[in-house]
Amino acid sequence: MQEEKDDNLQENVEEQNSSETTNTTSGLEKSTENSTPETAEDTNGEESIHKEIDEENAEDAEDTNNQQRHEIPILDYHSMSMENLVGELQRLVRNEKVQAIKKHVEGIKTEFDLKFQEFLDQKKEEFIASGGNEIDFRYNSVTKRQFNEVYGDYREKKNTYYKSLEKSLNENLKNRLNLIENLKGLVNVEEDINTTYKNFKDIQEQWRNAGPIPRTNYNDVWKTYQHHIEIFYDFLNINRELRDLDFKHNLEEKQKIVEKAEELGSEPDLNKAFRELQTLHKIWKEDIGPVGKDHREEIWARFSTATKVLHNRRQEYYIEQDKIYEKNLEVKKGIIEEITVLSKNVSHNHKQLQQQIKTLESLRESFFKAGKVPQKENEKTWALFKEAVREFNRNKNSFYKNLKKEQQINLDKKRELLHLAISLKDSEDWDSTTPKMKRIQSDWKKIGHVPRKYSDKIWNEFKTACNHYFDRVHAVKNKSNKEEEANYELKNAFLEKLKAFTLSGERNEDLTAIKSFIAEWKSFGRVPFNKKHINQKFNKILDALFNKLDVSRQESELLKYGNKIQQLANSQDNERAIYNERTFIRKKIKESKDEIRQLENNLQFFSNASEDNPLVKEVIKSVQKHKDDLATWTEKLKKLNVLENNLNKEESEANGATSSEEE
Repeated sequence: MQEEKDDNLQENVEEQNSSETTNTTSGLEKSTENSTPETAEDTNGEESIHKEIDEENAEDAEDTNNQQRHEIPILDYHSMSMENLVGELQRLVRNEKVQAIKKHVEGIKTEFDLKFQEFLDQKKEEFIASGGNEIDFRYNSVTKRQFNEVYGDYREKKNTYYKSLEKSLNENLKNRLNLIENLKGLVNVEEDINTTYKNFKDIQEQWRNAGPIPRTNYNDVWKTYQHHIEIFYDFLNINRELRDLDFKHNLEEKQKIVEKAEELGSEPDLNKAFRELQTLHKIWKEDIGPVGKDHREEIWARFSTATKVLHNRRQEYYIEQDKIYEKNLEVKKGIIEEITVLSKNVSHNHKQLQQQIKTLESLRESFFKAGKVPQKENEKTWALFKEAVREFNRNKNSFYKNLKKEQQINLDKKRELLHLAISLKDSEDWDSTTPKMKRIQSDWKKIGHVPRKYSDKIWNEFKTACNHYFDRVHAVKNKSNKEEEANYELKNAFLEKLKAFTLSGERNEDLTAIKSFIAEWKSFGRVPFNKKHINQKFNKILDALFNKLDVSRQESELLKYGNKIQQLANSQDNERAIYNERTFIRKKIKESKDEIRQLENNLQFFSNASEDNPLVKEVIKSVQKHKDDLATWTEKLKKLNVLENNLNKEESEANGATSSEEE
């Protein structure tokens, strides 16, 4: 209720102003209804274009800045996303006069509310489908919160504007009514005719400078004023020559107005033509006085005819628009039918269903971009669209609900394998246990997905148990591996050599030297498993040298990654090692892409902010960092693929050689 009261503050102010002046103007208005053709109603019962223009001018006259509303384009809000609607509302509230954007804000709010309600209904259905109770459903939307904040700013600005405007409008109205009373009094004043005429001109000048009044009073007050202007000319026994000069001047000015109005009939821009016609009506009404009785009907009829020519053009335009809206309606009905068919054929395969979800999103986007439909069909079309989308979501949620049951069964199976792996991880019967552990790992791969909230935890526990066992296997082998021990001694001595290395100051030479250190380090081969920390020491020294040489993070990472590639190639189970490394890198690539996408989406909310804004700078910096990380991980993946291809090629060549020997 409070929101409605605030939103209608302007109308409440106008009703109050109207009631305050009813007794003053209503009687006069009745006496002027049929005094001139300008005030006559259309006889055909259709809405008068003159009345429409009068109402537009009355609204603009309340505040001259309000004319700006005609110049602010009303966009296709129906095709915009909720985030874009928030951005457009923010732009309007920040940059435009609050009294000029009422229709724009109403259009944005209507579309945002419809889209958000659809979004909220979808989230509620997903919540219920996952086992939640409807009464417990809560959803915190950042976009909705941002919209409410901007819309609240608009309402506050609007209320402040109309509160400050109220007093000024009422004072101007009171002043204009006093001028009308003064004008009425001139008829009965007995004084020199020149003095009376001078007083009449003073009143006209004061009227022109009297300022805006409430728009609900605008037309009534103007008609009353014009009525008494004509009374002054027609019934006051003044100098005929002065009167005729005024009449002649006014006729000439109105003829110019008529000629301009007639030219507008061929103006290609219909909106521009109507706005200019509106201005001509305003000048006719406010700035030019009456003409002689013998010309009044003729000049008004001519002006009215020119006005109706433009009116007929607008009507034809609206008819064409209705045809376009009907075509848009057919397009939207087709889209709704496609969504309905999709909702009745929801796939029971996760991958295919994900594709269907993308198809649905594409159809939703096409629906919003299809354009307006006839007003009488709008609510019905929207309701059919929402129901079709909701039906798809219900079926989708039903599938995933059943999928969760299957995932729970998979979870139980993996838990059994986990318990078995834990029971074997400390076994020292290498020959018997190793095949069992490998079979357990193979069985694990064959089991499908488990609930996401358990996925990482159970995988980490399983991997830890398996790694614990195989690490022990490797440790036993490494213990008797003299070559690996020798490699460790070589690397240990090499670290001392590397620590003693000092930079020459010539960057290229120093980089060449460091690359040779890396190559030499790779040549030493593997070290015992429990002494792998020596590689970390090596990398730490390298990092310090790279920092001194101002080598980029990506370049240094890739230089060092060559060492990791060598380790993977020489690992006992290099196939498994490469697989784990690729999984890790792909995860990092996905994380980087997700971060970049999220940050770039966040930047859209700062569409009007300067790039010098500290917050914008921070986001841009973060985006670049993640892009650099993405580039690094992508290059690492390429190197890993090259390694795997080389290993496969070597294996293929070896198998080929073996086959030749057997033949």
